[in-house]
Amino acid sequence: MTTYWQILGLIAPVLAIIGIGILVRRYGLLQKEADVSLMRLVVDLFFPCLIFEAIMGNSAMRESSNILPPFLMGAGTILLGYLFGFWIGKGLGFSSGKGLRTFAFSVGIYNYGYIPIPLVENIFGKEALGVLFVHNMGAMVVIWTVGVLILAGTSSLEGLRKLINAPNISIILAISLNGMGAADYVPEMVHSIAVPLGACAVPAALLLVGATLEGYLGKIKEVFDWKVCTGATLLRLGLLPLIFLFLTKYLPLSEELKQVMVVASAMPAGIFPLVIARHYGGQPLMAAQVIISTTVIGLIVIPLWIEFGIWFVEL
Repeated sequence: MTTYWQILGLIAPVLAIIGIGILVRRYGLLQKEADVSLMRLVVDLFFPCLIFEAIMGNSAMRESSNILPPFLMGAGTILLGYLFGFWIGKGLGFSSGKGLRTFAFSVGIYNYGYIPIPLVENIFGKEALGVLFVHNMGAMVVIWTVGVLILAGTSSLEGLRKLINAPNISIILAISLNGMGAADYVPEMVHSIAVPLGACAVPAALLLVGATLEGYLGKIKEVFDWKVCTGATLLRLGLLPLIFLFLTKYLPLSEELKQVMVVASAMPAGIFPLVIARHYGGQPLMAAQVIISTTVIGLIVIPLWIEFGIWFVEL
């Protein structure tokens, strides 16, 4: 069985790269002007290559139980997060126009990408990693539809358009080709290009996460708000993991999807809400408070939840 210290050992490099991202921004090695270009490289090139390699030739991705159910679990868990975010947010005294929408949006989205990718791959292997990407596609659909509606207060066609992106297209294409048995016919040269480019995806994304957070770390008094930080931590790293794990144990899910959900249940808030909150009229500072507080506490509790989840779900 994977132990707390083994899991912590897998998380430590992830957080270390985020820390390096903070430093490279602080000392001018990664300028703000480069953020958009780096993000486009990550989203439009590196991640599609990583997805291609994770799905092509993956026998688990030929099972119907690893196509629609992961998509629905990704979408459903984000929706649950939103619902509980509104409930807890109202209990903390937030209201519409005074942080409620941003709180619910930020705490409802867990980190489904940058941290889980190395954890799922190293703990459970390539089969589960392919399922994670399908799960993430479901999460993105809810974020760019319901999530944008929550933040902006109105429907957004721009959010729907963002669903047509390189990662989603690569997931659909790779699943289709893999299901047709085309993996055996992919030239070795394609793999020799895709593998190193895909390997850049997570480190580059984590550096950008650290660079984005750097601007808030010098504002400790502003970043720490006891209501936001305490409420977000108890919900994101306390109540929601329990709910996710009970669903994982008792729903008829495949082994690979159960593995993905055990890791997903332990995750802190995702970084993406900070970017979206800026664009759709939310409160970026509150989003940063949720992200930073749950990520810092997550360093301690993520391994605990994953170790407990593996035992509880009987993986």
